[in-house]
Amino acid sequence: MKNSGFKQLWGIFTNGLLRENPLLVVMIGICSSLAVSTEVANGIGMGLSMTFVLIMSEVIISIFRKAIPASIRIPIFIIIIATFTTIIDYSLKAWFPELSKSMGVFIPLIVVNCIIMGRVEGYASKEPLLHVIPDALGMGLGYTWVLVAIATVRELLGSGTFLGIQILPETYTPILFFIMPPGGFFLFALFISLNIYIKSRLKPVGGNESSGGSV
Repeated sequence: MKNSGFKQLWGIFTNGLLRENPLLVVMIGICSSLAVSTEVANGIGMGLSMTFVLIMSEVIISIFRKAIPASIRIPIFIIIIATFTTIIDYSLKAWFPELSKSMGVFIPLIVVNCIIMGRVEGYASKEPLLHVIPDALGMGLGYTWVLVAIATVRELLGSGTFLGIQILPETYTPILFFIMPPGGFFLFALFISLNIYIKSRLKPVGGNESSGGSV
């Protein structure tokens, strides 16, 4: 029984990493991801900020899901998400002002990010807390690793740097294509294709995949 329960929670957690990755599979929240993924620092900051807001919002909504009237659930969800978005926004401004300035309006816009609204509406409002925590953590880390991976390629090839540190030789000519929107779309398409290939290789015989939940 314990092993079965752990496997279920592990399945829910890993669900967001690949099988239902919010960027590579569900393909929502891509606009802000394109904008902030030109630098690795921005990708880390945005990914961890999203993960914090997602975890806290899902936890609160799951705890009070039975007490939230269905007719006003969306406004309540937005208020909860906005509360934690404001906390992370002011925290970044206080402790990481350069990072906050670099990401600009995209941190406050977390409140209307489709990823968070989709998870709280489609999962947290229906599932117990024990399932919600691994779901939020998996989805948040799934979003983060994709953002950081794409930002790494874009910054390295587009600027020759990693986290602002010069990595490639000074004689390297930056490929500006990668720090422009077309380069971001190209890399997203490449990562989506790679994810499809990996999933096809990992797919069990018979085509049945366990899923911890969906949007």
